[in-house]
Amino acid sequence: MDRPLDQTDWRIIGELQRDGRLSYNQLGRRVNLSPPAAAERVRRLEESGVIAGYQARIDPARAGLPLTAFVQLRCTRAPDRCLLKTTTAGELPEVTEVHKLSGNWCSMLKVRAASMRHLEGLFERLGEHGEMNSHIVLSTQFEGRPVEPPAADARPVTESTGWSR
Repeated sequence: MDRPLDQTDWRIIGELQRDGRLSYNQLGRRVNLSPPAAAERVRRLEESGVIAGYQARIDPARAGLPLTAFVQLRCTRAPDRCLLKTTTAGELPEVTEVHKLSGNWCSMLKVRAASMRHLEGLFERLGEHGEMNSHIVLSTQFEGRPVEPPAADARPVTESTGWSR
């Protein structure tokens, strides 16, 4: 956006994160705008990329994928086999998220599987791309925090006065 998000934008974002199927009439009532004004605000948020899309939230376990794991990958053993350079999302449908990392590991994957045997086979395929460190999720205590405005009272960075010139 060419302007910062205002309080009304944040209220619209909050309402749409709770229910992306709201009509402009319903949304307008909740944020004190007319339906055309609500529609215009949403259009601007979509065009600027703040609203990146709309989707249904699916329970993976009920959809047949009860196992979740996080996998850290390091491509040091086989740089020419780097997962991000040698595969596509279509080849690994179990991978639901890919994050490039700083530090000792190149990337972090979130994966879903139907069974331990399925997960084991996936780990074998992923292991072809380098060193791997996996973490199987036992339960998820919190997921899906909505995007909110930054806290005005966020803790400032502490200056290290003993290390300044």
